[in-house]
Amino acid sequence: MTTSIEQNLVPNRPERFFRPQIATVVLLTVVVLSGAVVAAWFAGQGTISRIFAQLNGLQNQPPLWLEVPMVAGGYLLFPTVVLFLLVLLIMRVSPRPQPWSRFVVVGILLALTLRYLLWRSLSTLNVSTPMNGVFSIGLFLLEMLMLVSSTIQLFLMLRVRDRRREADWLAMDVEAGRYLPSVDLLIPTYNEPEFILRRTIIGCQAIDYTRKQIFLLDDTHRPEIRALAADLGCQYITRPDNRFAKAGNLNHALQQTQGDLIVVFDADFVPTANFLIRTVGFFQDEQVALVQTPQSFYNADPIARNLGLENVLTPEEEVFYRQIQPIRDGAGSVICSGTSFVARRSALEAMGGFVTDSLSEDYFTGIRLSAQGYRLVYLDEKLSAGLAAENIAAHAVQRLRWARGTLQAFFIQSNPLTIRGLNPLQRLAHFEGLLHWFTSISRVGFLLMPLAYSFFGVIPLRADPAELLYFFLPYYLVQLMAFSWLNYRSRSALLSDIYSLVLCFPLAATVIQVMLNPFSKGFKVTPKGTASDRFSFNWNLAWPLILLFGVTAISLWVNFGNCMIKGAWMETVPPEVAMQAKGVDLGWIWSAYNLIMLGISLLILLDVPRPSPYEWFDLRRTVELKIESVDGATTAWGVTTRLSEVGAEVALTQSGAIAAAAPVSVQMEILEHQLVLQSQIVRTGNADGFATIQVIFEPLNLAQQRQLIEILFCRPGQWKNRCTPGELQSLLLLFRILLRPRVLFDRDAEVSAVSVSQV
Repeated sequence: MTTSIEQNLVPNRPERFFRPQIATVVLLTVVVLSGAVVAAWFAGQGTISRIFAQLNGLQNQPPLWLEVPMVAGGYLLFPTVVLFLLVLLIMRVSPRPQPWSRFVVVGILLALTLRYLLWRSLSTLNVSTPMNGVFSIGLFLLEMLMLVSSTIQLFLMLRVRDRRREADWLAMDVEAGRYLPSVDLLIPTYNEPEFILRRTIIGCQAIDYTRKQIFLLDDTHRPEIRALAADLGCQYITRPDNRFAKAGNLNHALQQTQGDLIVVFDADFVPTANFLIRTVGFFQDEQVALVQTPQSFYNADPIARNLGLENVLTPEEEVFYRQIQPIRDGAGSVICSGTSFVARRSALEAMGGFVTDSLSEDYFTGIRLSAQGYRLVYLDEKLSAGLAAENIAAHAVQRLRWARGTLQAFFIQSNPLTIRGLNPLQRLAHFEGLLHWFTSISRVGFLLMPLAYSFFGVIPLRADPAELLYFFLPYYLVQLMAFSWLNYRSRSALLSDIYSLVLCFPLAATVIQVMLNPFSKGFKVTPKGTASDRFSFNWNLAWPLILLFGVTAISLWVNFGNCMIKGAWMETVPPEVAMQAKGVDLGWIWSAYNLIMLGISLLILLDVPRPSPYEWFDLRRTVELKIESVDGATTAWGVTTRLSEVGAEVALTQSGAIAAAAPVSVQMEILEHQLVLQSQIVRTGNADGFATIQVIFEPLNLAQQRQLIEILFCRPGQWKNRCTPGELQSLLLLFRILLRPRVLFDRDAEVSAVSVSQV
């Protein structure tokens, strides 16, 4: 008998082949019409030229209320100073955004954004010639793309939700046994290493909840994974084909399981013991179909690692889960993120299971649940952790897949802009999410625009210093100051720009490719569990940045030289020449900024060695060491400074003599957990006045593995939010990175790590 899931999979497929034609035709029509207008303008076609001549006249005579007051230069800074001090005072009084403080700051930013938009559109466009006009209007449109996205975010911030207090009350019913639905935990896997799956399964088994079953969904039919499931005591499910990738794997598992609720963990995500206690209670409301929790990571992402800022930079996803998802929750448009979520089985089955039309099955499954009238809830509490991409190539694969999958929205039935059942606010939130990927095109444009100053003599922005002080400076400085505060200190604006720049070219190319041919590429799994003992440079991602770095360096030299030559005689030349000289000044500043950011991006593309696939955690536990050596036995006590699944580093607080030169075996007991581990000393040293040793564990039995994984990954509340540096500190960090790149100054540490891993 055909299930409801199977019945609903097939009707979605034909829709793919109809909508791409409409979307592609619309896109090409806009491009062709724009090109025709530009060509006619360059050719001097009468009507087009007259239209732009009239537009130029309007730009030369803006409305009176857009004119800069006739006051001394210092007074032009008055609005900036007042707003800066007001926002600073609010941030001091309310270090964490509260409803009232967020409302005031967002209100100020929205007002400044509107004021800036009016000034940019009515006063700053340079359409005096076709060449200037093309670049000026192009820059304006690229800027508006970014501005519309950020403005929608600001508007949605007025409805932020925080459900942690609600979770406290609902968890009482679960803990007391008044609400205990059956739960199936699904772990889809495709080629992930056995040791990664082992820790995920053990973590799921350690969850504090009685009515649960764990299913390993193997899409590669590996005998060793079947044996792993049997060894650990979890259910093993496979299927005859890999149709529809992860979504098909999950849909197949839905037909093989019966739990009231479904939990999905990616193969590398390990939950904390209280995961179900904190999430299941929300399903007492029959309208709740899905509860999403944040993705957190127990390793540094490749950008932070390659820059040597593992303990400084927060992962890129932190911004999304600390700022964007609470915004989406307030708008009723929570994004299902593919892992670490709980879903109601009956709701999934009613709509035919997980959506199979796109690479982003999670995102569109959430949209369809919302369209069916269900509620999606976001609990901003870190209840699991997984592996961030381990090198820059894997990072790129992951981001490009997300972009491609999300933008396929324009070509399938689950398009959040057209699907029936969503309200306008939900559509607006999803529209911002789709628009976000197009901003990569703007980032490429901002890299190329200063070159027009140098090589074509183009002035895309007409504004004198007084206008910049009066209109631009308040908008820019207040935005810059409030950026980190509004995202709960998860990312500064400067560091955010680094993350957006490093992949802007492949992302922009992907956006264009998807809009022309959305289903040209299939699902590609992000590789996990890798290791490397050497530096490697990603030439595929680097070549456009290297080319642009060279051209930008030349343009910087040209602009700087022009500034030096023209500075002495600017007062004696005609106004249009003076305006061009000012444009060259702006081009010099812009080129210098781009050159710095490009240089840092190239350093990011140099992957540093990652000698071990296991993570080492800064974890303090008291240990007793019983050491056997050729010189006899001795006992020592200490505190772990780092701990992993394969070894530990211990600072000795009380010890006897240790024969460092001779091979020794150690019985190490972690006293707080009564866990005894046989080990070998591989390294000795000193740190902060204490003798230190590093040990590697001998093969562990299953009971030891379970206990160690629970210590490392499953403690409730162990995954904390980290605050990023402020804008000034971020600027200093960027200069430090350029002056002291990791590839030159941290080689000794990397080589030492490689040698230890080999031992």
